[in-house]
Amino acid sequence: MNDLQSLSAAQLNRAANLKEKIEALESELASLLGSDSPAAAKRGPGRPKKPSIASTVGVSKRKRRRMSAAGRAKIAAAARARWAKAKKSGKNSL
Repeated sequence: MNDLQSLSAAQLNRAANLKEKIEALESELASLLGSDSPAAAKRGPGRPKKPSIASTVGVSKRKRRRMSAAGRAKIAAAARARWAKAKKSGKNSL
């Protein structure tokens, strides 16, 4: 390959245009193949990307379970009773 310093301005401009065309074609190919990005195939180690919404449309997410105010109050009362018992016996921690 030629050294970048030995290339003319016209050659550098043409190379930049070709690079832009290549990137545009890679992104178009990735969209046709269903990939999120052209770099997805080159992805290295690490946590995998979350699936897109389109791929999880048929799968229903489990709804988050909520605790009632009465349930929270019972747990808080039990915790207070546990701490009171521990303090009464002279412990600094449970």
